[in-house]
This record gives sequence, structure tokens and C-alpha cells, in this order.
Amino acid sequence: MPIAGQGMLLTSMDIDSLHEAEFNRWYDREHLEERVAIDGFEEARRYVAQDGRPKYLSLYSTTTFDVLESPAYRTALANQTDWSKANIARFQNMIRGVARITISRGVGRGAALGIIRLRPPADGADKLRAALREQLDPSARDGIISMHLLENDPVLSKPLTPDAEKADPGAGDWFVLIDATDVSAVPAAAAAITGNAALKPLVVTSGVYRLLWDIAKSDLPRG
Repeated sequence: MPIAGQGMLLTSMDIDSLHEAEFNRWYDREHLEERVAIDGFEEARRYVAQDGRPKYLSLYSTTTFDVLESPAYRTALANQTDWSKANIARFQNMIRGVARITISRGVGRGAALGIIRLRPPADGADKLRAALREQLDPSARDGIISMHLLENDPVLSKPLTPDAEKADPGAGDWFVLIDATDVSAVPAAAAAITGNAALKPLVVTSGVYRLLWDIAKSDLPRG
């Protein structure tokens, strides 16, 4: 599989320009490395929007979905650093998805990412998954490296911000990820889903993001 593991934590947010430099410094110097160090976390990737909102997006891969409700992860959430607490309090328009990777086709990860948020019908998950399995084939699409489906757990997918307990109709949404070599390759691949007559009514949002950097467990300092 092009994505390491079977679980995925997706976070996305905006940040006020007044605090943006500090936010990026925290992500780059503490947060990604800290999260990848948790038992069961395999890698993390950071993106910035080329065309879409929220502006920033991060993906964290885990060996299994259960890692995302494990004691190790819960302990990390309950013991945020002061730097983390200060930055998390400034998040705007936060999206947090705790998801299972149910489809992953292709080889490798790209420098650009297309993301499509879908809201599956209450009684049509199996049918939608089957339809997407046919669509998520990168082999005939120039510039597309791999394609994936993330299915959120509606109970665990809550933001870390103070409004976490507010009812969220999108907590059980799905995300299609399109890994591409360049942002220019994404729109045509995304249009096969966003423009599909059967799928179009389920599309909530879509966007194109550029990779900022990534880190794997093997990159962490030893000892």
C-alpha cells in the first residue's frame, strides 16, 4: 500500500496571520516529530493549500486504526506541551478526522494532494465504497501516483478546540485523497468524482494542496 498502515489522522485548520509564523514554527520544530514518536504512528505529512480551505492540512499514518484510540495516543492528547496548547487554542475552522484507510491504490506519495470530502448516505456506504473503488485507479491518469479513501469514525472525529462537543453532522464524512506529482495533475482526476452525476450530490468540499514536508518514524533521532 502507498500509505503506511491502516489508520489515518487528518487535521486541517486556518490560523490568523498574526500567529502564522509561530504556528508554522511549532508544527515544524515540535508537533510533527512529537506525534510520529507515539507508538503505532508511522509517518506524518504537512500541506498548504494551493486552492482550498482550510489553509493547512496534516496527515498522520498509523499501523492500525486502533492506534488512534490507544492509551499511548490518549496520553499524548492529555499531556500537550504549553507550546501545543497555545497554538491549538488559536485554530480556526478546524477539521479533525480519525479514519480507517479502506481503499489505497497505486505506489508512492506525491508532491501535491487533491482532497475531496464526501458525506455518505446513511444506508449507502457499501454501494458508495464499491463505486469509489472503481474510480480510485491511478494507473490511467498521468501525474497521479496513488489514490485513497479515508472513512471517518464519527465518535472519535472531534476537533481539539473548545467547541469539540458541539454536534457535527460531518463527523462521519469520508475523504478521497489524490497523490499527484504536481498540482496541475489534480483537477482532472478530481473531476471524475466531483463531476460524476451519482457522486456530485455527496461532495461537501474539494481542494488542492502542496506538500510542505514529511517525516517518518525512521527519521527520528535514535536513542
